[in-house]
Amino acid sequence: MMSLSQVKAQALRAKASGSSRVCMGAAWRNVKDGPEFEQVLEMVRTINKLDMEVCCTLGMLTENQAKRLSEAGLYAYNHNLDTSEDYYSEIVTTRSYEDRLKTIENVRKTSITICSGGIIGMGESLEDRAKMLVALSTLDPQPESVPINALVPIEGTPLEELPPVDIWEMVRMIATARIVMPQSQVRLSAGRMNMSREGQALCFFAGANSIFAGDKLLTTPNPDIKEDMHMLEALGMRTQKPFEKHPQPVTVEAADSQIPALGEKPKWSRPNKVNSEK
Repeated sequence: MMSLSQVKAQALRAKASGSSRVCMGAAWRNVKDGPEFEQVLEMVRTINKLDMEVCCTLGMLTENQAKRLSEAGLYAYNHNLDTSEDYYSEIVTTRSYEDRLKTIENVRKTSITICSGGIIGMGESLEDRAKMLVALSTLDPQPESVPINALVPIEGTPLEELPPVDIWEMVRMIATARIVMPQSQVRLSAGRMNMSREGQALCFFAGANSIFAGDKLLTTPNPDIKEDMHMLEALGMRTQKPFEKHPQPVTVEAADSQIPALGEKPKWSRPNKVNSEK
């Protein structure tokens, strides 16, 4: 895990580049109470006090853990549905679709906003894509943020031979997301390295109003931030200021916390391994 000083330095760099939000991810199946989670909470406090929106994607979490993140000042929690419920078991074997929905439900019990979308190009059908958008759009309330990702095939993975997503497929997906979720931030996410500037412009015109900037998007490369800023300038677009959509959370320092860790060991399910926990 990165140190607090490293995270703060990256956040300051992002702020200087015009970003309004810092997204932090951990390769966890689910959050576990303990020193690492305490470190994440301190990172959230630090970035929120820099007057930047803070988003985390940490896997499944309980209601108590969601409340602790909210108390620390978390602005958004990312938990993608990834694909349709019907196709989900073909792609994900470490957790169930119901666990995804339960985590979103736990986050909704706090003031944290939801960031939830999916990935196209994983061998799913057009019907699967439509069903994923139906699932997202029928959440009540709808997600404040909806990232639409194009699969970036990684060598050595089961999906490495899949063809790249055609730009028109991405445009259609973004346009449909915009129609069914008119108030959400539709985020043009992974796969932009394979898109031309003109292709990305079409995505913006179709309804995207956000991108993820930075050296990497989790494990995949991302365009250079300077290139992104030149593209936005050429399109006559401006970067959104932090907290334009929702007010800045209040940070409660660790010493003043009113929500203690419970040391929970929830029995999150696994496909074909019901109620097993690791």
